[in-house]
Amino acid sequence: MQDLENFWAITLEVWHQGVFGIDVGRIITAAAIFIGFLIIRGLFSRIVMNRLKVVTLRTKNSIDDHALEALDGPIRMVPIALGVFFSLDYLNLDGEAANLGNNFLRSLIAYTLFYAIYKLIDPLDFLLHRFSSVLTSIMVEWIIKALKLSIILLGAASILELWGINVGAIIAGLGLFGVAVALGAQDLFKNLIAGILIIAEKRFSRGDWVRIEGVVEGTVEDIGFRSTRVRRFDKAPVYVPNAKLADNAVINFSKMTNRRIYWTIGLEYDTTTEQLRAVVQQIKEHLYSNEAFETDDARVTTLVNVDSFNSSSIDVMIYCFTKTTNWGEWMDIKQNFALTLKEIVAANGTAFAFPTSTLHLASLPEAPAQVRSLPDHIVERPSNTAGQSS
Repeated sequence: MQDLENFWAITLEVWHQGVFGIDVGRIITAAAIFIGFLIIRGLFSRIVMNRLKVVTLRTKNSIDDHALEALDGPIRMVPIALGVFFSLDYLNLDGEAANLGNNFLRSLIAYTLFYAIYKLIDPLDFLLHRFSSVLTSIMVEWIIKALKLSIILLGAASILELWGINVGAIIAGLGLFGVAVALGAQDLFKNLIAGILIIAEKRFSRGDWVRIEGVVEGTVEDIGFRSTRVRRFDKAPVYVPNAKLADNAVINFSKMTNRRIYWTIGLEYDTTTEQLRAVVQQIKEHLYSNEAFETDDARVTTLVNVDSFNSSSIDVMIYCFTKTTNWGEWMDIKQNFALTLKEIVAANGTAFAFPTSTLHLASLPEAPAQVRSLPDHIVERPSNTAGQSS
């Protein structure tokens, strides 16, 4: 019996001694408090979100709706912070344990605040896209990325300061390290600055069809901090350093207002003047009457003229523009226009010329003299046979 009493006494001593001098019962109770807040976490966030939705529905703009949607995650962190606070308060820690618990709680609160600010940047993305005439979509993405990175760095610095870590010394050390890195990463910074210039100048944006002479031709998929991804027409991606895009000439086909057709057709030299005039006039009438072609002189130049007398043809130049810039539609218009040209030329009794050569002879040579017959005494020499000499 005495042994059981001693065992029970030891058990009570361990129970009261607990962990770091904290009673096990208090630890279990504090854990139960924290678990209780975790259980009501979903209910709490749902109640708060519903209350806030009632407020946002009273406004006419949609910015607060996007902000509320972004704050769903940070609001779900609030019960966790409350659970830690009440658990630590119940434990009533002292000494070093109290400092650790206090720093942990402050770090959790700081994380929740900066997390909320980080998530609120997403509605700012929606707001900045309204200024598309000033800021391109790529520029907005870069601004959003820079802001998010700044919030992450500020949040990390704030938490480190709470734990007594000197952030200033770290920044100074990183500054010296950055100088050393910058000397060996000049190309990286060059490409970064080039990317900023590309976006600021609005040379191209995502989805544009571009051609960089001697480098690549295709569709822009993404403009990164260091390089731009261009998808070639054979579907292979090409990663081009931004410095090359900034230094080389870039042709942006997607920015065309119209697509051009520039042809020279050759007619036979047998074509009369009246036929030439009729062909030219009918081609002009077709261009100005067809809705597929742009004929506003303030926007484009439309020309149909006899251009030159070539070696084998009379050349007619056709210079016009279509209203569409879509490649497939443009090809269909070109095809129909080519068929119409053939009909116009044929209807006027002429034809397309092709390279020919004409040989002019001043006089024919005299008839060749007849070959005289051989004398009778000259006979055909027999061929050599075996055993005979010539």
